[in-house]
Amino acid sequence: MEALLKVLPNRIKTGLACLTSEKKKSLQEIRLRVEQPLILKIQGEESGLDERGTCPLNQSIKMTKQELTDILHYMSDFSLYALEDELRQGFMTLEGGHRVGLVGKVVLENNHIKTLRSISGMNIRIAHEVLGCSIKVMPYVVGRDKVYHTLIVSPPGCGKTTLLRDMIYQLSEGFKGYGPYTVGVVDERSEIAACYQGVPQNHLGMRTDVLDGCPKVEGMRMLLRAMSPQVVAVDEIGNSADCQAIEEMLSAGVSIICTVHGKDERECLKKPYLGVLLEEGLFERVVILSYRQGPCTVESILDGTKGMKRII
Repeated sequence: MEALLKVLPNRIKTGLACLTSEKKKSLQEIRLRVEQPLILKIQGEESGLDERGTCPLNQSIKMTKQELTDILHYMSDFSLYALEDELRQGFMTLEGGHRVGLVGKVVLENNHIKTLRSISGMNIRIAHEVLGCSIKVMPYVVGRDKVYHTLIVSPPGCGKTTLLRDMIYQLSEGFKGYGPYTVGVVDERSEIAACYQGVPQNHLGMRTDVLDGCPKVEGMRMLLRAMSPQVVAVDEIGNSADCQAIEEMLSAGVSIICTVHGKDERECLKKPYLGVLLEEGLFERVVILSYRQGPCTVESILDGTKGMKRII
C-alpha cells in the first residue's frame, strides 16, 4: 500500500491508517468523485472514510477538484504528458499494481479519443495477489500431455483475474509434476501482471512473457509469431475478433486460458460468438466462480467436450 499512500492527500492517508488490519486486507476499491463522498469498497460492501477510519457515507470525506488534480499530478510524477496513452485509455497502473480508472472531459481528435482533461472521478482498484488460490482448480486443467483449453466464468468482482493470475504462475513454475510451461500473457488492461514502467508487479512465474497494454487480438498473434508460447492467457474475451483469434491459437496447437463476465455457463452459451465456441466443445474446461464464500469461490468445473458435464 505504500506506493498508493504516496499519491493520496494526508486526510485520506490518516483515515486509511486507522483501518483495522482486516479491513486493509479486504479493501477492494477507493472511489473518488469531485464534491462527492469518498467511498470504500470492503468485501463487497460500501462505507465512507473520515480521519478516524470507516464511517457512514453521509459523514465521509468529500473530495475537492484540487485534490483530484493533485493526486493525478503525483501519479504522473508531475508529467501528465508521459501519461498521454494511459489518459486516452481511461486508466493507469501505479507501482504495486494498483489500477486507477479515470473519468472527465474527453478530448477528441479526428473522432478518436486523444486524452482526458478536467478529471472528475477516479476508481482506485487495490491490487490483490492470492498466491495458491488456484490450487483447487489446477488438477482439472492440466493433463500429462497438455494444458486444457480453459474458460473462467465469473460475475464482476468475484476473482476471475486473481484466479487467472495464479494459474499463470503455477503453469510457469510447474505444478506438482506438470510442466513447467512457457506462458504468453496479453494484458490489455494491465490487470494481470500490473506492469509499472514495463515491469510486472505481480508474480507470474519465470517462464511468462507479458505484452502490456496490448489489444488482445493483435497480442495473441504477436506472441504466437515471436515467443513460441505453449499457453496463452487473456482476460475478458467476448467479441467476434477475440473469439476468432482464440480459434487461431487452438489451430496452432497452443493452449488457451481466458476469462469472461457471466453468471454461469448458460449465460455464456447465449453470447453470440462465445456460445459457438462452447457449443463446439473447444473449451475443454469451464470454471464457474462466485463470491459466495469470498473471491475465487469455485462453484463448479465443467467438461466442455461433454456437453458441459459437471466434474466438480
